[in-house]
Amino acid sequence: MPSFLVELEKKLDAFAAEGSNPSFRLFLSSDPSNDIPIGLLERAIKLTNEPPEGLKQNMKRAFTFFNQEEIDEKESKIRTILFALCYFHSVMIERKKFGPKGWNMMYSFSMGDLRDSSIVLNNYMENNAGTGKIPWDDLKYLFGEIMYGGHVVDNIDRRYVSSCLDNLMQDALLEEKELFPYIEGKGITFKSPQPTTYDKYLEYIQVECPGETPLAFGMHPNAEIDFRTKQCIYLFGLLNELAPKETGGGEDGAVDPVQEKVLEFMHLVNDTHSLDTNRINIEDVTSKIDNESRTPYQNVFIQECVVMNTLINEIIRSLQEIELSFKGELTLSEKMEALMNCIYLNKVPPSWEKLAFMSTRGLGSWLDNLKQRLDQLNLWKDDPTKVPTVTFINRLFNPQSFLTAIKQDYAKLREIELNKLQIQTDIMKKMYWESDLPPVKEGAYIFGMQVEGARWDMSVGQLEESLPKKQFSVLPVVNCRAVPLAAPTEKELKTIYQCPVYKTENRGATIVFIAQLKTKLLPEKWILAGVGLILDVEGVSDAFAPGVTV
Repeated sequence: MPSFLVELEKKLDAFAAEGSNPSFRLFLSSDPSNDIPIGLLERAIKLTNEPPEGLKQNMKRAFTFFNQEEIDEKESKIRTILFALCYFHSVMIERKKFGPKGWNMMYSFSMGDLRDSSIVLNNYMENNAGTGKIPWDDLKYLFGEIMYGGHVVDNIDRRYVSSCLDNLMQDALLEEKELFPYIEGKGITFKSPQPTTYDKYLEYIQVECPGETPLAFGMHPNAEIDFRTKQCIYLFGLLNELAPKETGGGEDGAVDPVQEKVLEFMHLVNDTHSLDTNRINIEDVTSKIDNESRTPYQNVFIQECVVMNTLINEIIRSLQEIELSFKGELTLSEKMEALMNCIYLNKVPPSWEKLAFMSTRGLGSWLDNLKQRLDQLNLWKDDPTKVPTVTFINRLFNPQSFLTAIKQDYAKLREIELNKLQIQTDIMKKMYWESDLPPVKEGAYIFGMQVEGARWDMSVGQLEESLPKKQFSVLPVVNCRAVPLAAPTEKELKTIYQCPVYKTENRGATIVFIAQLKTKLLPEKWILAGVGLILDVEGVSDAFAPGVTV
């Protein structure tokens, strides 16, 4: 109750003035919140209770939540399932450290979820004691859809929870099943122990649980590299913000590094990339298109041109204001100063970001990417009556609109409702620059998606394990076409991974659509590994043509 806390602080001041009873104590509990008044925090003794770091420590904490008598008195089957529940609970909590690759959203799993799951387990086992069968489907539904699943609101995350429980909750669990998913041949193991005593379980966790590894979560070891790298980037970003900006000069006085950096950026915008002179003449483009025969693809590209011009106009306008302030013709405002600081720290200014495409890039890379997006639109405007042979979907502000255009074109041709269609992805064995790329028969060719968490093997046309230290794998040209909605067949459920496509590495709300990728392994493996397709990735890939930036 954040609004009440202000009144509470006043009441405490009144109690102190009156001289309250010396034995008076006030206990408050709360999740992390920025709404607690500073005055209340200053007078409080603050205690926090957070999950420890590491799978082994979380398993110890989860298992010791139950007392010894409670464990030793349980039936052997219940003890085994409860141990697996402790592992499941620990994985749910510890997976957060991998960020968006672990969870699309962050969830507040607590010991209460484990406690309630154990109560449900006891009740169901008692009710089915006479049958001798364990109601696995009921338990998986209650744990995955209600107890833990009650926190999870993202469909991709719910799919992960379900797959994790499918891997655990089965008859093999009672026969020392391997808890780590898809770990065969990787030299590491952690099996479900035979039913034993409370102390022996704790000893087993201490001795047998391996050291920290992404393999425990079904992820590739590259996930650890990515996690540690992002930690370092965040840390050095903070250090860079805290570093002093003024440096002493020679006899001419101090040099302002912020102003120097801004002038250098202006040179990139005006001279190197020439954004001002490359703005698209919308009227000239629309004059080349017959309004009566305008296609959905043309509407998409015109919308992209409008959004691009809006962004460029804001960049040029704000930089011109700063240039005038340097000349003394305009007073430097707070907004202008904030924009200059963003340029100095290599961050995209918020006023540009809200008009721009979603991206996690630094400002320099962001500007280069903006120019690449502009180049694609400039190539299209030369002959706007045609759809590009291959469209770089990662260079569109709104890639969903292009996919919708594919469905609109099909719906008009086949006279079918738009909401009864879905996008089907057929992965080619060609890159966009190859001259023998066959003409598209249906839908459109797109390019610019990269696999994160796995690797696309062009030789066999399916998903494979990532190569060491290779975070991303470029997907070849993809033929996106519209097909009627249909439930996947039993064969497709085993050979096709329904892969989410995201705009950025932050995943979550940036999801674009679901692509279909072939796999010889069960799709559950890639679900647990957090495999996804990312559109906007900073860097240069070996799979691209020489000199081509992603």
